[in-house]
Amino acid sequence: MKKGTEKNTIVERPPVVVVMGHIDHGKSTLLDYIRKTNVVEDEAGGITQHIAAYEVVHKDEAGKSHKITFLDTPGHEAFSKMRERGAQIADVAILIVSAEDGVKPQTIEAYKTILENKIPFVVAINKVDKPEANIEKTKTELAENEIYLENYGGKIPFAPISAKTGEGVDALLSLILILAEMESFTGNTEESASGLVIETNLDPRRGIEATLLIKNGKMKKGMTVAVEDSLCSTRIIENFKGEMINEATFSSPVRLVGFDKMPQIGASFASFEKKKGAEEYAKNWKNGNTTSQNKKEEGSGKKIIPIVLKADVSGSLEAIEKEIAKIEAEGAEFKIVSKGIGPISESDIKSISSNEGAIVIGFNVKAGKSAVEVAEKRNITISFFEVIYKITEWLTEEMEKRRPKIETVEISGKAKIIKTFSRTRERQILGGKVVEGNIALNGIVKIIRREFEIGKGKIVNLEKNKVKVSSVEEGSEFGMMLESKIEIAAGDVIASFTITQK
Repeated sequence: MKKGTEKNTIVERPPVVVVMGHIDHGKSTLLDYIRKTNVVEDEAGGITQHIAAYEVVHKDEAGKSHKITFLDTPGHEAFSKMRERGAQIADVAILIVSAEDGVKPQTIEAYKTILENKIPFVVAINKVDKPEANIEKTKTELAENEIYLENYGGKIPFAPISAKTGEGVDALLSLILILAEMESFTGNTEESASGLVIETNLDPRRGIEATLLIKNGKMKKGMTVAVEDSLCSTRIIENFKGEMINEATFSSPVRLVGFDKMPQIGASFASFEKKKGAEEYAKNWKNGNTTSQNKKEEGSGKKIIPIVLKADVSGSLEAIEKEIAKIEAEGAEFKIVSKGIGPISESDIKSISSNEGAIVIGFNVKAGKSAVEVAEKRNITISFFEVIYKITEWLTEEMEKRRPKIETVEISGKAKIIKTFSRTRERQILGGKVVEGNIALNGIVKIIRREFEIGKGKIVNLEKNKVKVSSVEEGSEFGMMLESKIEIAAGDVIASFTITQK
């Protein structure tokens, strides 16, 4: 490849945007407005399945079209893991604050997260259409919290908007594009796609699906994608509208179908022209060459129980985290996958809906109506507490219930089958002799032929000397009806057993 051509492969990349702020300040309303006004009407019906990110097109003053990708769930687990993984999921943030309510605790939390992750951002002063709106007062409150807007003591760009009516939203999108241009986000069109997992799902018909956000390179049909040690071919690539596509490039969300195991939300992915390259990548990850803080090492045997934790103040959050870290059990551990200050939101619930057995805890906080509805729909339990030690007591009990138990199989008796009589599809009448221990009615037995187990069965009737009995001891002959799909022959051995858990 010529040097000049190589330079042309590095091109401008659309920004990936997340909206953050206090609950009820209009995050969802803003995202809904942007989506509805930027997705063509006749295409809207094509969005059959919800996806955690979507693309919009915004025209600048010169009439030129620009793509912007929005992350749909700002409280998403993938976003909350940015610090842990050192991966930038969002390029630009919108800090939304209500002109009615002003600065609230979650506004400050969101601002701190933006600063910690060094994400460029704009402020959207929302609800300017409301009678109680006071833009100047909101600017003052922001300044009091060291958030200095342009022409108000600082350089942070802002736009007064109404997410409900759409007033000022175009100006907000223009600000995002200006910020993106200043930051100069770029991608390489010739590299194989890489990025992050933002959503996973098990579809009963299609198997394991994952929504990926491409941060660099190109993905096309015929490639193989690796997420840690999970692999998937790109035979089925869908865009955010659920439409089949042949290729996608940076800043685009795509859904892939057919992973061989559930990928980890927030994990990085890489794509390869040949399957062998993906298999090598997965092998290296297993060997510890690619690490992930949120996934257990292969063969460690630890069961991870994910927790979403919301509290009233950061002090409570810190104290509860320390207490949870003290809870230990063989074969399992708690992992706080998402935490924050304020009420439990819908996005908190959505962030762990793909994590089986996840626990949601609220300390001195409530849950929003939509959060409760989504939790009920997805069969997720929310537990509320007002005393910290009650949380640790409850979690200790939950750990005992959920930790993997070590099963011990104990043989309580063996019998040799002497004769077979009649047989239906699932039941057989047999005659035999107990050679060790005893066998009991309703007992589950292993069926052994030439020292190999060939199946299992259940004793549904037991007789000794043609009299029904509950058990038969060593040395005695018996007749029995056994429930099993395995056809038993004379000479087979049945072994009665019990399983104990420790």
